[in-house]
Amino acid sequence: MTKTALITGAAGGLGKSLAEYLTAEGWQLVVTSRDAERLKDAFGDQHIQVCADCGTAAGAKKIFDTANELGVIPQAFAHCVGNIRLGALHRLSENDFKDSIDANLTSAFHSLAAFVGNLRQHNQPGSAVLVSSVAAQMGTPNHEAVSAAKAGVEGLARGTAATYAPYGIRVNVVAPGIMNSPATEKILATETLRTAAARQYPLPGIGSTAELAELMGWLMSHRSGRVTAQVWSVDGGFTGIRPLVK
Repeated sequence: MTKTALITGAAGGLGKSLAEYLTAEGWQLVVTSRDAERLKDAFGDQHIQVCADCGTAAGAKKIFDTANELGVIPQAFAHCVGNIRLGALHRLSENDFKDSIDANLTSAFHSLAAFVGNLRQHNQPGSAVLVSSVAAQMGTPNHEAVSAAKAGVEGLARGTAATYAPYGIRVNVVAPGIMNSPATEKILATETLRTAAARQYPLPGIGSTAELAELMGWLMSHRSGRVTAQVWSVDGGFTGIRPLVK
């Protein structure tokens, strides 16, 4: 039986790395974005491509309706949609905060709800992986908006995992530190900024989307069949170790 996975935000850096990993593992893919041209640029004629806005209930439903019409029921799901809004709390505008919540938490809510609803409709088990951030677990300056949104993602995952565990539906979260990706280009724009970012971590360096994709692929697969409601930090020890100050 062909394994099918859905990747939302598939045209971004992490989404593309995950698609590459899952393709090599033999998965059939449904890839989505709000921008059909970005999907085409990223994947050519590969995969089932769906242009939809998963930040709304209707958009998330459209993804699964399209897949189902093609006879495809995604058994695994990775939500790679999000943004990084930085700024001290008193300087963040209402729109900045709303954008962070909508992009990171609201999109995860609607996408995950559509995924588990589709699995229940077809009486299928499955596995979902959401993306959080080290900033949800460690107080990090100027990360107030994204910290709030990603903490919500972690709570959403745990609650959903509890509700649907009796049906064989698993939900986990990965929480990376900073990675090389289009989303972090401004944060890592100069060598000085890159060096400062890398030195934050007990294991110094900048992460890669390919590394994170491997963990996500494992969590989506049957190989992690006893794992649910967990937050996996991929952060060079940032959330678990006090580094030695030299």
